[in-house]
Amino acid sequence: MDVLSVIGLIVGLGAVIGGNLIEGGHFDALMNGPAFFIVVGGTIGATLLQVPPAICRHAVRIIVRVFVPEKIHLEVQIKKLVSWSTLARKEGLLGLEALLDAEKDSFAKKGLQLLVDGSEPEIIRDCMEVELNAREQRDIQAARVFEAMGGYSPTIGIIGAVLGLIHVMKNLSDPALLGPGIATAFVATIYGVGLANLFFLPIANKLKAQTHALVQARELVIEGIISIADGENPRNIEAKLSGYLE
Repeated sequence: MDVLSVIGLIVGLGAVIGGNLIEGGHFDALMNGPAFFIVVGGTIGATLLQVPPAICRHAVRIIVRVFVPEKIHLEVQIKKLVSWSTLARKEGLLGLEALLDAEKDSFAKKGLQLLVDGSEPEIIRDCMEVELNAREQRDIQAARVFEAMGGYSPTIGIIGAVLGLIHVMKNLSDPALLGPGIATAFVATIYGVGLANLFFLPIANKLKAQTHALVQARELVIEGIISIADGENPRNIEAKLSGYLE
């Protein structure tokens, strides 16, 4: 669980709602069904129009990473690669074949399989970097879905406010309805700006940061696999990979 994400969500919402209450406002004043429907529905609609279906589905799948990110243990990964190197020096690359079934990380398993097959280091690097780049681009594009939503929602909020004001203008003959009507109209703007800056944009940036961390972890695996293929000393491999811990 990413505690900072939970704290950030609570603090952000608490600051807005609490500030409103301190100023003498009421919680009910921020609740408006039509405004919420306009902003959320309009934002989702515009985003679906922009983004391909496959990327939308992937964005829905990885949003859980904001609160439950993939575990990355670089120290454990380094120790594992060093142990592979030690085993390869003792028994040869074919000695690593017994480890294939036990390896749970599909990316590391692919590199291990290439090692066992006796592939050249350049071929191993090319194969693994192709997969690495594909995964990175897919995750970045998914993060940009929320970035797009953060760009659309404030504008949709303004549209909602204008629609509300149009409704208010129809009641100019009754001054008592103007104040509440205008206040309600601007709730849509609050929804649009609030969703963008408290949810969509932070989610996009958190996913991008986590993607960068995952890419670094996979780059470590690539360097370790290539070093084993080159027959480097396990101690040298450990010293090289420890640079990823800085």
